[in-house]
Amino acid sequence: MFYVEAISVRPLSVPLHDPFVIATGRVTVTRSAEVRVTLAAGGARAEGLGEGAALWPVTVEDQPDVLAALGAAAERLSGQTIVLPPVDEAHGVLLAGLVELGAALDGVLSSKPVARAALETAILDAWARLLGMPLRRLLGGARGEATRTLTTDITIPIAEPARMAELAQGWAAQGFRHFKVKVGKDMDQDLAALFAIRNAVPDARFRIDANAGFSATQAIAMGRAVEAKGLVVECWEQPCAADDLEGMAEVAAALAPPVIADESVKTLADLGRVRAARAADGVNLKLVKSGGPLGALAIGRAAKEAGMPIMIGGMVETRLGMTAGAHVAAALGGVDFVDLDTAWLLAGDPYRGGYEADGPRYDLPAAPGLGVTAIA
Repeated sequence: MFYVEAISVRPLSVPLHDPFVIATGRVTVTRSAEVRVTLAAGGARAEGLGEGAALWPVTVEDQPDVLAALGAAAERLSGQTIVLPPVDEAHGVLLAGLVELGAALDGVLSSKPVARAALETAILDAWARLLGMPLRRLLGGARGEATRTLTTDITIPIAEPARMAELAQGWAAQGFRHFKVKVGKDMDQDLAALFAIRNAVPDARFRIDANAGFSATQAIAMGRAVEAKGLVVECWEQPCAADDLEGMAEVAAALAPPVIADESVKTLADLGRVRAARAADGVNLKLVKSGGPLGALAIGRAAKEAGMPIMIGGMVETRLGMTAGAHVAAALGGVDFVDLDTAWLLAGDPYRGGYEADGPRYDLPAAPGLGVTAIA
């Protein structure tokens, strides 16, 4: 039994260097909530951290919703006990053993996946710190060091083509070669931007993300135009609307690079529907879509069993949220596409630790939990 000694919540609003523009919106500051949970057991106590990043309309919740939901959950859970199962040090915890935790979180944060993700992450972080093991190990990651190192892409948001090329060139100077390029508002401008980036960084590799902005016909036309110019496209992400599985399937059948479902997959049931419709080759895991690390892990493991490529991503998040996603990727034994880059896009950093960065590569520490510390 673990005693919930305290829960605190605060807004997490950090400005970006450049506006983050996608097909469905524009962000200039993070719209997150931070939650801190202090767990106590056997005379020991530890504080865990979690971030819930809202990005409306991609997420149903906005920042005020998340803060309100977490505030209400804090009132209900503070001073209570929660049941967490024994942990096998060699294999971590089995997801099936976390029924009580899942029920407790569902009871206070039903239909609030962003808020739930923040609270679940903080509880798991505190638990891992009490156990003295990195979160990735608690979640079943291998003991070996291979999954401690990840190489991320960097996102180029929608802007004028010349500005997008300038951004890509700047990131290339820091070692980035994999670019997630946002498209989906204006196909002619999108194509101009892609070609400008390739001209600026000839060895660029592209992950093209429409954020549900295209019809199937538009996505296929763009795919063929890009192919004709010889761009190296590693994947196409969410070309069509989340519920347009027929359109997604058309794109997946027509284009050679894998189609990755993002907005279409938030739950295991969604993954089943996408697979049945052949609407995507792979899936993008995001903790806030699936209510936290445990939901993301469940989807990721099912996708791996089905032989689907996996991307790990996030919303517009700080170092805290990015680190949590990295631990999920490591617990899965690695993923095909790492898109944990938004901390690089921020003008400030309210945390330290979590990873050591060297351009696109970052190494996760051996520290307990997430290894992240709040500066203030």
